[in-house]
Amino acid sequence: MSTPARGSFVRANGDKERGSLIHYTLAMASHAEREEIHRLRFEVYACELGQHQRNREGMLRDALDDWNHYLVVKRKHKIAGFISITPPTAPSFSIDKYFPRQDLPFVVDELSYEVRLLTVVRRHRASDVAALLMYAALRWVEAHGGEQIVGIGRHEIMDLYLRCGLHSTGRNAKSGRVRYELMHGTTSELRQRADSRNKLLSRLEKKTEWKLPFTFRQPAGCFHGGAFFEAVGDRFDKLDRRHEIINADVLDAWFPPAPAVTENLQRHLPWLLQTSPPTDCRGLTETIAEVRKVKPANLLPGAGSSDLIFRAFRYWLTPSSRVLILDPTYGEYAHVLERVIGCTVDRFSLEAEEGFAPDPERLGSALEDGYDLVVLVNPNSPTGCHLPREQLAAALKRAPMHTRVWVDETYVEYAGADQTVESIAAASENVIVCKSMSKVYALSGARVAYLCAGEHQLESLRALTPPWVVGLPSQVAAVQALRAADYYRERYHETAVLRESLARGLETLGWRVWPGIANFLLCSLPPAGPSAATVVSLCQAKGLFLRDAQLMGERLGDRCIRVAVKSPNANRRIVEILTEVLGVECQRKRFVEPVRHSVRQPAIVGPAVCQMT
Repeated sequence: MSTPARGSFVRANGDKERGSLIHYTLAMASHAEREEIHRLRFEVYACELGQHQRNREGMLRDALDDWNHYLVVKRKHKIAGFISITPPTAPSFSIDKYFPRQDLPFVVDELSYEVRLLTVVRRHRASDVAALLMYAALRWVEAHGGEQIVGIGRHEIMDLYLRCGLHSTGRNAKSGRVRYELMHGTTSELRQRADSRNKLLSRLEKKTEWKLPFTFRQPAGCFHGGAFFEAVGDRFDKLDRRHEIINADVLDAWFPPAPAVTENLQRHLPWLLQTSPPTDCRGLTETIAEVRKVKPANLLPGAGSSDLIFRAFRYWLTPSSRVLILDPTYGEYAHVLERVIGCTVDRFSLEAEEGFAPDPERLGSALEDGYDLVVLVNPNSPTGCHLPREQLAAALKRAPMHTRVWVDETYVEYAGADQTVESIAAASENVIVCKSMSKVYALSGARVAYLCAGEHQLESLRALTPPWVVGLPSQVAAVQALRAADYYRERYHETAVLRESLARGLETLGWRVWPGIANFLLCSLPPAGPSAATVVSLCQAKGLFLRDAQLMGERLGDRCIRVAVKSPNANRRIVEILTEVLGVECQRKRFVEPVRHSVRQPAIVGPAVCQMT
């Protein structure tokens, strides 16, 4: 990792070509460029630094060149700098010439890569080329599954490497007139340091034509609930253990699917599993259209709402797009928009003092601001608050035609069958409703969802929709569920009763429980007690899985937990486990769940109402 380059993840002295937008191309070196690299290595390391003896050929090569991957930065079609990466499959590293592996203060294994020969052409040494090359090397290693970077760096510029997150071992070696220090660092450490310099990364990203076979930004996974599968087993070989745990970290329905759903699946399961489904989900789409009173052309099916979110957003939006989301809200939206697409995302803050309910007037004003997309989850997660249909409809009218408004109605059936805005979306130029059938129909494992919108909004997305996007057992289950409205209406009423009873139990722990209308509760923990992360971790040891809500908004902090509503016995056990874990000495009330009694009145929180049923 030797170089006369100057600069780091903090830009040094600016570029000589101030006032102009500098544009770089970064790619793997071609065969011709490798020949040029050998000449540049001679000029720098033999002639300038005196590390190697000069030769008549005027080129420097070594035995590792057949194994090295060279990344090159070009400016105006000329090489501005390069860096080399030696993979763990190579017979050796260059550090082996100076430091026997048995004496190294770290372990070199199959996840270790050597980064070397960071070199910047003289006229570009006051630019961002060094930073770009070092970041590209990090991306190469982490994209290939590497976990450690090793190398040697010139003693005179060790501060450059240290600022990037590498650690000096204090061990030195000399080659010609050059003194080197042995360094190493984990990719996670280097990634953390790189992410802390986001302004620099953004600048590099904007002015670099990135031609590597992976993205400039490291794709990040979106955290969801579902940690309970650690107890059940990811390979499904311990499914009977599901009876020993309470999976309140996900919002799966506490009740089973309608009897007609399971009866049809059980009767025809072998055939359903071995048979290809209708290519275009036509029967499912026609059933949805009949039940929702819209045209089949207004519907687009998907394998769960996540499929539709990723499919639509990545087609509609680019890094230059502006998007508005609620805060707090379902975390997948911020993930896709910011971490996958790279949009500019503004947040419509929901205030705790107002019960996290969106003010309709303030929301309407925000919709007028010319965003490319606005995402509204209604009822919202993790708050459970619902903006009534008439208020939402008034706000939607204020959005300009070029602003798409995406309304996620995953939990709307808990608010009432008359609260959906699907009919508005079907007749609208810019409103799209996303409906998951997971939570309210007890079909989370089936992965069935759909979009409802004007035909023009769905036309292009149809071309991106693969055939057989929803499996045959899932299509059959969804059709039967849609025909069982009476069964599910009773379950929604029972859910409201269970939610109120669970809320009272959680309040006995000293928790603040926010009123909501869905199958979950957002709770704030007392400031003097343990954090949400601590409580979640302690409960897992007892088979109770809860959701730390911190990642679902920038304003929730570390003391909010979302708890799913479960069966009467499971709800009772949730409070018992929490009482044991927290050591709360309180008189627990009888936790018997009647399924027919009046529900606590809605909490009025400003101009909007968090309806309870």
